[in-house]
Amino acid sequence: MTLRLGVVLPTYNERGNLRGMVQRLDAALTGIAWEVIVVDDNSPDGTADEARALAQEDTRVRVIQRIGRRGLSSAAIEGMCATAAPVVAVMDADHQHDPNLLPGMLAAIEGGEYDVSYASRFAEGASTEAWGRPDRVKASNLANRIANKVTGVELSDPMSGYFMLRSEVLRADAHRLSGVGFKILLDILATVEAPLRIKEFPMNFAARADGESKLDRTVVFEFLVGLYDKWLGRIIPTRFALFGTIGAMGVVVHMAVLAAVLNLFGAEFAVSHYPKEAAFIVGQTLAAVVAMTFNFVLNNELTYSDKRLRGVGPLMMGWARFALTCSFGLLANIGAATALVRIGFNPYPAAIVGIVLGSVWNFALSSKFVWGKY
Repeated sequence: MTLRLGVVLPTYNERGNLRGMVQRLDAALTGIAWEVIVVDDNSPDGTADEARALAQEDTRVRVIQRIGRRGLSSAAIEGMCATAAPVVAVMDADHQHDPNLLPGMLAAIEGGEYDVSYASRFAEGASTEAWGRPDRVKASNLANRIANKVTGVELSDPMSGYFMLRSEVLRADAHRLSGVGFKILLDILATVEAPLRIKEFPMNFAARADGESKLDRTVVFEFLVGLYDKWLGRIIPTRFALFGTIGAMGVVVHMAVLAAVLNLFGAEFAVSHYPKEAAFIVGQTLAAVVAMTFNFVLNNELTYSDKRLRGVGPLMMGWARFALTCSFGLLANIGAATALVRIGFNPYPAAIVGIVLGSVWNFALSSKFVWGKY
C-alpha cells in the first residue's frame, strides 16, 4: 500500500511507553499505510535503543536520536520533515492521546475540506477527567486564552499537542517556525500566512501510562517565550532578548550584593589600617562574581535550555568560559563608551551604547564558546 500517514512521537525518557504505543497505532490504523518516527532527545533511559529494537521487528518504526539538541517543538519539526508521507501527525508517546482519533483526523484532511485536524481537550464532548490534574486543566485554559489573544488564533485548545496536517504545508514554512517552547501547533498556526481550514475533534485526555511528566518548572517560561517569539521575535531575536533580560537582572543582583557588603563591612574597613577603598574593592569583586554566577545559572537553565550543561565538570568549565567571555564584553563596553565620550558624546548615552555593545559581544561569544560548538 502507498504510504498515507506519518506519525511523529517526540520522546524523552519514554522507553516504557513505546511498545504499547506502537501496538495501539497498529490497531487504530488498520487498512492505512503508516509509519511512526520516534524523535528522541538522547534519553538516558534508552528510549532510542528501545525504538531501534522495535524497528527490527516492525519496519514501519523509524528513529531519530538527537545529540546536543533538545526541545519538544524542534523535535516535532524534525520528525515531520523526515517523513515521506503526504500527511503527518504529531502526538505524545505517553498514551495520553488516543490513537483511535487518527483515522477520522486523516479522513478530514484527505477529503480535501480541511488543512489541519487536531484533538481538543476542551471542545464539546471532550473530557479531562481521566487526567486527574485539575490544576493543570486550569493552567491550560488560562494558557489557551492568552494564546488566542496574542496570536489571533481562535481555537478551543491551541495548546494541543495532538494534531495532523499535510506535510507540504509544514515543509513550506518549516524554515520560519521558531521551534521555541513546547507547543508546535500554536507555532504553526501563528506562522503560516495562508488561512488554514481546521477541523476539531473532541478528545478524552488520559493520564500518562508510564513514567513522569516532562513538563518541568520551565514550562510556563517556555510558553511565554514562545508567545514572545511569535510576537516580537522578528524585531529582537528571542534568545538575545532572554540573554539581555537576565543580564539586566544580574545588574540588580550586583548592586544588591555590593550594597550589602558596604553596609556590613564598610565601617570595619574604615577604622582598620586598610584604606576606605578596600571595602569597595572587596564588595565590587564579590558582587561581580555573584552576579556572573547568577547570570550563568539562569542562562544555562532558561536561555540555553536546549543546550543545557549538566554535571559538575561541564558546569564548572562552562562557568569559567562564561566569566572569560564576559571579561571581553566588559572591555568592549568600556572601550566603546570611552571613545564616544572623547569625541563629544554625553556620558549617559555613551554608557548605554557601551552596554549594548558589551551585551552583544557577550551573547555572541557565550553562544559559541559556552553553549555552542567550537
